[in-house]
Amino acid sequence: MIVTEKQQRDQDDTDDFAQEKVDDDQQFISSPGNKTPVGVTGAEAIPTQPKPDDVPDGGTLAWLQVAGSWLLFFNSWGIINTFGVYQTYYETIGYPNLSPDTIAWIGSTQSFLILLVGVIAGPLYDMGLFRALVVTGATCIVLGWMFTSLCTAYWQIMLSQAVLIGVGTGFLYIPSLALLPRYFSRKRALATGIVTSGSSLGGTLYPIIFQQLQPKIGFGWATRVIGFISLGTCLFAITVLRPRGGSTTRRSLLDLHAFTEIPYVFYCGAIMASYFGYFEPVFYIQSYALSHGVQHGTLALYLAAILNAASIPGRITPSYFAGRIGPVNTMLIFTTSCALVTFCWIAVHGAAGNVVFAVAWGFTSGGIISMPAVILASITTDMSRFGTRMGMSSVLNSIASLCGSPIAGAILKHTGSYLGVQLFSALALATTVGFLLCLRLCRSGWKFAVKT
Repeated sequence: MIVTEKQQRDQDDTDDFAQEKVDDDQQFISSPGNKTPVGVTGAEAIPTQPKPDDVPDGGTLAWLQVAGSWLLFFNSWGIINTFGVYQTYYETIGYPNLSPDTIAWIGSTQSFLILLVGVIAGPLYDMGLFRALVVTGATCIVLGWMFTSLCTAYWQIMLSQAVLIGVGTGFLYIPSLALLPRYFSRKRALATGIVTSGSSLGGTLYPIIFQQLQPKIGFGWATRVIGFISLGTCLFAITVLRPRGGSTTRRSLLDLHAFTEIPYVFYCGAIMASYFGYFEPVFYIQSYALSHGVQHGTLALYLAAILNAASIPGRITPSYFAGRIGPVNTMLIFTTSCALVTFCWIAVHGAAGNVVFAVAWGFTSGGIISMPAVILASITTDMSRFGTRMGMSSVLNSIASLCGSPIAGAILKHTGSYLGVQLFSALALATTVGFLLCLRLCRSGWKFAVKT
């Protein structure tokens, strides 16, 4: 075939254009803004999962999560902290024929279930089922209050107030804390402290509401009013909460590898010991005051509210120090102070002494609730397993919560003195201090002035 000179020039121009196109494509593919390797097609280059955004550590949406989680704590641990006023009511008016340790099983079952349910709630949260957990928990709590208002027998109260409300609070507890590390990093301790203060305000307002309304409208309607408050606050929380970074991957209920990590073992030991000693002052402060010179119908009935009100700054203040000296150091300081205050409870008599104890114990105990989640986040390298590990530790804590108050009640029943109750609580908190010292030693060695 004879090719003219013009045709040859056209062919050369076409080849040059094609080569330039290839060169441009290769330059684009290998450019800093495009990490696709040469030879990979566009379809193959699309990632199956987008890279998660950086933690915002603030902003309107992030602080709305704090507000919503605060309301979840208001209706989870806030309800647990409310039982002291019900303990006194059941002992003196509702069921005076029942022993204190029998009545204490109601509150201890609540605290047992809020932690035990965590072993289910944690993995479900990691799988992205946040909203299902919160809706289920809120429904159980509201129904539990309504059923409790209709109860006329001890077994009915155990099913409604202890079991149904306890399960509901368990579904709210883990999600309210596990949500925060995905929105906060540097301000995580502050956000956690604010959220956990919700339980303090719940434990302050709910007892006052019950104490004021019960003589006027009766036990049933006083309890139903609390149920309606729970309904409204939970609905607002469900509306504003927006989980981020969830996964649909199936998770095991257990991450047994965690127990090969020494810091996690000491963490679990510390938190478990703290729950053995935490609830005795919360549940027994009012009945102790009544038995030591503070008259019924006066200040004694508001001591639980005073204790919980004092714990509001007690939850937030540790968060301030945690950002400067570390969460382990912060919880160590506050728990040591709380143990010392609990030992001082032995010498408390009269109205003034009980008020001072309620304020001091409420403030120093704040770190026991606000710091564990921050500590766990600091020792967890894979945050996708945070909920699972928190749920695992909650199982151990639930055992302590279930047994602690009834053991104290049995001591009170057999000795007729609150001395055994006070020593039991104080020694459990002292044991917590020992585990925290081991955790600090494991992470920082013998260095004193180190943030951990």
